[in-house]
Amino acid sequence: MTIASALIGVVRRDLRLAMRRKSDMLTTLFFFVIVVSLFPLGIGPEMSTLRTIGPGVLWVAALLATMLSLGRLFEQDYLDGTLEQLALSPAPLGVLVMGKIMAHWLLSGLPLTFLTPILALQFDLSLPVIVVLALSLALGTPVLSLIGAIGAALTLGIRGGGVLVSLLILPLYIPVLIFGAGAVEAQASGLTADAHLSLLGALLALATFFAPWATTAALRIALE
Repeated sequence: MTIASALIGVVRRDLRLAMRRKSDMLTTLFFFVIVVSLFPLGIGPEMSTLRTIGPGVLWVAALLATMLSLGRLFEQDYLDGTLEQLALSPAPLGVLVMGKIMAHWLLSGLPLTFLTPILALQFDLSLPVIVVLALSLALGTPVLSLIGAIGAALTLGIRGGGVLVSLLILPLYIPVLIFGAGAVEAQASGLTADAHLSLLGALLALATFFAPWATTAALRIALE
């Protein structure tokens, strides 16, 4: 079995399992839609205020929605023994972990990115701002999944792990939130968003390199 085939196999497996449990994925999407939609209803029709808070609201809602699905990243495989079988397979565990993280992003981060341009219309954002918002989420949500996988692995098998994982990863999410929302705010102010997007790309590169290694180490500790 090649590394590529092992990676693709894990992604396909997790996607098939998610299609059998559609309620898990829909819960994340409904949470995102409801949180974003409540702000215009609560604040009122003042468009200048909505344009100001829009980028931050959308990014915070995407961050919270991603966190909502982290508890299911490894938990089910841990409970039914699949995770132990993955650890004993010929393929490197880090590659298999990367496949699970990719599947998590495809099921949570990617749908949120596609939903955002529609929900952004509630905040009266212009088309260039919406484009930058979608681009920032396309770069930032994979980082959220990669960092979140570390927290999910560290709290695996611990009672109340869902609360603990939030406390662990929220400080690490702050730079992603700052650069993501900052890119949109810069575009809305007539400035260039290139610097913020470049920093998001750098965070994505660093997280792609280090997160699977750290997650693998945490999983091996949980399985011992």
